[in-house]
Amino acid sequence: MRRLPSLFLSHGSPMMALKPSPARDFLAGLGAHLPRPRAILLVSAHHDAAYQGGRVTVTASPAPPTIHDFGGFPDALFAMRYPAPGDPVLASRVVEMLASCGLTVTADPERGFDHGAWVPLSLIYPRADIPVVQLSIHSSASSEFHYALGQALAPLRDDGVLIAGSGSITHNLRAYFTTRPPIDAPAPAWVSDFTDWVADRMKTGAVDDVLHAVERAPHGADNHPTPDHLLPLFVAMGAGDTPLKARRLHASSTYAVLAMDVYAFD
Repeated sequence: MRRLPSLFLSHGSPMMALKPSPARDFLAGLGAHLPRPRAILLVSAHHDAAYQGGRVTVTASPAPPTIHDFGGFPDALFAMRYPAPGDPVLASRVVEMLASCGLTVTADPERGFDHGAWVPLSLIYPRADIPVVQLSIHSSASSEFHYALGQALAPLRDDGVLIAGSGSITHNLRAYFTTRPPIDAPAPAWVSDFTDWVADRMKTGAVDDVLHAVERAPHGADNHPTPDHLLPLFVAMGAGDTPLKARRLHASSTYAVLAMDVYAFD
């Protein structure tokens, strides 16, 4: 089987599932340009071990429910379901692979898909017929820890598993709620300067710089007051080839401050 890339997806607002945007259009066409995976391992910014007793977990339900982990949105969004099957066998393999590298992960037989998973997947694979397993981040752990998670999981790419990190290349919700810009408002310089810096470091294979983008990039802390939405990027990078081979597949912004970059690592 052809080796699959690993991906980083900026999932933006849950409203991407309903409202047109360049990022929505791109994701809706992405699946047609990828080899069909036998399963998907998705690392979501909204599945955070720091809020689960510190245990990094992998979903192990054969039929994970759809989680509507948000409030104040239209009823149509709460009515949406993503009924993709789980894959307990893959979940067990993930636990074993990470344990063999000295990393501790436990299986969760009950947890479902949060919106960081089902919103982008409902666009990329709308038939929901590919098994999906979610792996949590740990927002109290380092960028290097998440990069190591990806490195340990990279062999899955040779077995038809698509590894995808779902977060956001910029994520300052306070800036959004302060001004509430329209969905098509252009990105301010403090957002585009950050994303352009990351894209440049990706192009040159500067892994350490990207891992420390919050500290080193222009307006790093402004774009990521908390690290959670950047950590899935590091897992996807780690799961890619060495040396780093990054392709920026898409760049746009929604609501001015949410950049929607998508990267492939292969």
